[in-house]
Amino acid sequence: MSQPRFPVMLFAAGFGTRMGDLTRSRPKPLIEVAGRPLVDHALDLARAVEPPKIVANTHYLAPMLAMHLEPQGVILSDEQPDILDTGGGLRQAGPMLASDTVFTMNTDAIWSGPNPLALLAEHWNPDRMDALLICVPVSQTVGYLGQGDFSCDDEGRLHRGAGLVYGGAQIVKLDGLADIPERSFSLNLLWNRIGAQGRLFGLTYPGRWCDVGHPGGITLAEELLAHV
Repeated sequence: MSQPRFPVMLFAAGFGTRMGDLTRSRPKPLIEVAGRPLVDHALDLARAVEPPKIVANTHYLAPMLAMHLEPQGVILSDEQPDILDTGGGLRQAGPMLASDTVFTMNTDAIWSGPNPLALLAEHWNPDRMDALLICVPVSQTVGYLGQGDFSCDDEGRLHRGAGLVYGGAQIVKLDGLADIPERSFSLNLLWNRIGAQGRLFGLTYPGRWCDVGHPGGITLAEELLAHV
């Protein structure tokens, strides 16, 4: 059976404040890792699953991202005058995505191992799930110092806890966004609602993962890619 094909939403609107001087004159997705902008690493993974379309949200230094992404066929959802966070940004981009189920992907992580989007498509079960998140065991992360975001039960359902880090890639149904009253909100709000209904699931990533959230993460990510 062929894997489902969903549009991809790339989150690229953030300020990247933890990157310090590196993001004073360019948006974080354009910071280079191994000679290529971060967003291009994410685009490689997105294109590999042959989505019908790719949409990226923008806000901070949006014209620079537009110059880079539009020639590559990426549709832009510009958030002005206010940034909408992940949940609000995804809801605004919904008409552009034109699907009730989508991939979403952060643009500030480097993966070493199988394509996380392909894994999600392989394990997606819409009869049981409203969201399926790629989660990385803390022991398989690079440069991460926290305890994790979730724990997972024997059936794959996620619960808030320690041990697993959300890797920044998921398949999610969009219908749950419609009745959230806030204009700007995090996807955590949607996940909490889905989790309360027992329909929030996780998939453990078998490779390694690096969040490029601060300047030191660039070197760590490049070392990870060098050993692929």
